[in-house]
Amino acid sequence: MKKVVISGSGVFTPESIITNEELVASFNQYVDLFNAENAEAINAGEVAALEYSSCEFIEKASGIKSRHVLYKDGILDPNTMQPVFHKRPEDQLPEMVEMAVAAAKEALAQAGKTAADIDLIICAASNIQRPYPALSIELQKELGAGGYAFDMNVACSSATFAISNAVNAIRGGTASVVLVVNPEFASPQVNYTSRDSHFIFGDVCTATIIEAAETATAENSYEILGMKLKTEFSNNIRCDVSYVDHCHPEVDPEAPFFRQQGRKVFKELLPLVADVIQGEMDRLQIAPDDLKRLWLHQANINMNIFAARKILGRDPEAGEAPLVLDTYANTASAGSIIAFHQNKQGLVVGDKAVLCSFGAGYSVGCLMLQRNR
Repeated sequence: MKKVVISGSGVFTPESIITNEELVASFNQYVDLFNAENAEAINAGEVAALEYSSCEFIEKASGIKSRHVLYKDGILDPNTMQPVFHKRPEDQLPEMVEMAVAAAKEALAQAGKTAADIDLIICAASNIQRPYPALSIELQKELGAGGYAFDMNVACSSATFAISNAVNAIRGGTASVVLVVNPEFASPQVNYTSRDSHFIFGDVCTATIIEAAETATAENSYEILGMKLKTEFSNNIRCDVSYVDHCHPEVDPEAPFFRQQGRKVFKELLPLVADVIQGEMDRLQIAPDDLKRLWLHQANINMNIFAARKILGRDPEAGEAPLVLDTYANTASAGSIIAFHQNKQGLVVGDKAVLCSFGAGYSVGCLMLQRNR
């Protein structure tokens, strides 16, 4: 079977940062306004009073301290509580494609490739700005790549599922060098008026170059030894925004927003994640002590610690399961790729690692990697 590697990676990080302190201050102002405006109904027991948020609550619940966003305007305004930006015209790149261009250029440079070498582009993210024409095809045009392109969505597992598709395309002969991009423009999906979720997501874009080992020239590449994908239906993480919404006589104000039942997700999804990773390790005869890195989905520090302990059979040592969510927050499918991109140095040829993402669906994407050169 043809050996396939990840030969390059890139990350686009927006300049604007929102700290927990800023977010909490604006949220608590919103709480004061809401409770004052609804005082009579609250006193009558008809409406529940909102509670303050705090930095301590956010960090304990998630490990998040700050996040990057494309558009900061409006998010911290207690009368707005959402990013405010103009819809771009058809002759201007949409935000997700613009993000992808930047991340792709870094990944191409790292892999020693040009856009002319790319014959497949997969744009995979938890949300897609428009259904068609595909964002990936617009990116293909902008970069000057050939071949074909398509968009896909497997929520927070989109990146690992897309890399698996890239591997299969190379092994099947329908592509030779694949660019996978994960433009996670997640901030518009956040309900900034919800104490349970106002802190969760940030914006970022990651990119990876996937190619046959025989064509790879990069100094730092990782062979994909194994892949395991798993899905299992659950309603515990949802977003219900749809193209048919305008047909409904009723309006659901919660439809555009991410929502989850966090305790159920923790209890149900993490055992599934551990089973998928451990099953692939067993198939490849990889022992826990063989793993030098765990690049895990960056949703919640408590989930990452739990998963790392299950896989290793012990607490991870410093650097073994790197975290980036403290400064990036949850970046959906891009999180594990950021962790990989920023923490893939220091391994030697033959060292093994796991790259895994998991989320709504439920979905789990596991890649077993080995330093190739």
